[in-house]
Amino acid sequence: MKETPLFLSVGHLLSYSMSDSISTNFTNPSTFILLGIPGLEAAHIWISIPFCVIYAIATLGNFTILFIVKTELSLHGPMYYFLCMLAVTDLVLSTSILPKMLSIFWFNSREINFSACLIQMYFILSFTAIQSGILVAMALDRYVAICDPLRHSTILTNPMVAKIGLAMVLRGATLVLPIPLLARRWPYCRTNIISHTYCEHIAVVKLACADISVSSYYSLSVAFFVIGQDVVFIAMSYTQILRAIFSLPTKDARLKTFGTCGSHLCVILASYIPALFSFLTHRFGHNVPQHLHILMANMYLLVPPMLNPIIYGVRTQQIRDRLLQPFAHKGT
Repeated sequence: MKETPLFLSVGHLLSYSMSDSISTNFTNPSTFILLGIPGLEAAHIWISIPFCVIYAIATLGNFTILFIVKTELSLHGPMYYFLCMLAVTDLVLSTSILPKMLSIFWFNSREINFSACLIQMYFILSFTAIQSGILVAMALDRYVAICDPLRHSTILTNPMVAKIGLAMVLRGATLVLPIPLLARRWPYCRTNIISHTYCEHIAVVKLACADISVSSYYSLSVAFFVIGQDVVFIAMSYTQILRAIFSLPTKDARLKTFGTCGSHLCVILASYIPALFSFLTHRFGHNVPQHLHILMANMYLLVPPMLNPIIYGVRTQQIRDRLLQPFAHKGT
């Protein structure tokens, strides 16, 4: 399996003054060195500004969603419970990446403990899978609400919503667990320098002096299984939803019903399109500069957590009204 080269020449490492960073005799490194974005070191401070803004918006937006749903009784329903799960997932995912990235950009703090690196890898991969599963759960909610509205409240009860959420968490957590466990057992005898802003799976295991085909094939299989299964289920759900919508008698009824799916469709596009673009450029864009690969790998993980609360805040009337309520009181 051909991969894009994921570490730089020794010349880029002189600034560290660490002879052990390029040692070829260690098998269990205590730390890794994250280079950040090689080739753009001089621009790290400037690059950190948009990433910091993205993190601030994602954190504020998702906490706002959680607060509004908790305090507004009219929002205590399946769709908003799934939205809260998505908000928590987005918060964990962005927090798994941004603080360490910003410490690299701002303070040149490039070292990361070996175990901490594997934990970061696990959180990123597992919560990416959980995020995809929650999008499936939200598609199920829209399917039941539109195709079988009279039974929506009896099918998606609070216990059922909790079970679906738990199933998505367990699926992501268990399927991803072997990936860092396999990475931990490989001997590392080349270098401990990772040409990335976070502990990306392939970037780490490519440093091992062993046959890593098991790690590569398993991680690829999990990605295709999880994303493939989820995309198929979402596509099937929306096929049935569109059939139900087009069977409605009037244009206004069709537009109003389809409008209830608008936020979810926007979130799906915001989540899957950047991931697909990043995957395609990584696999087939061999002439694409390495720093663009790294930037894309960060953007597809960080942009959806920022966009999701904005999309639901703008498109969902109940959330929008609750957000504007304090300003309406001031106006009167």
